[in-house]
Amino acid sequence: MAKVTREVVERAGINVDELLELLVKNASAELTTFYYYTILRVNLIGLQGEGIKEIAETARIEDRNHFEALVPRIYELGGKLPQSMVEFHDLSACPPAYPPIAPNDTMGLLKVLVEAERCAVRGYTQICNMTAGKDHRTYDLALSILNEEIEHESWFSEFIGEGPSGHFMRRGETSPFVGKFLK
Repeated sequence: MAKVTREVVERAGINVDELLELLVKNASAELTTFYYYTILRVNLIGLQGEGIKEIAETARIEDRNHFEALVPRIYELGGKLPQSMVEFHDLSACPPAYPPIAPNDTMGLLKVLVEAERCAVRGYTQICNMTAGKDHRTYDLALSILNEEIEHESWFSEFIGEGPSGHFMRRGETSPFVGKFLK
């Protein structure tokens, strides 16, 4: 734990235990989403599914990167991850992104994907609101993740016919906002 880091954040008026709870729950959401997106991506087959597979893969890899970027901050603030994977899964900030019953239901898969991203957008917005102007490192991290989650939501919402978002699929680069936390 970075003792001074926690002290500075507490002196700024943040309840560090509450912040840690949000960070751990969001880290859980990222790791479980990575797992469930793996299953969803495998089921993106046929003409409709193949067009979405690359975007789902980018979101999947970026969710893993979000988890990897969150863990050091959790420990810097004196937190930790649960010992049990089952416990970790069950405290996720977002509900599991279970695939629909019919594995080839591409529209159903897209709705699961977009709802997972919307939950993430809400979670990181909450962390940004809590840390803005008070905990610069956590704010920067949460804002970076939020930027990528907004892009993920935009990609999937276009596929379900909610209109254009103005966002384009990235080529050859994953986690352009979060990458600086992974070095």
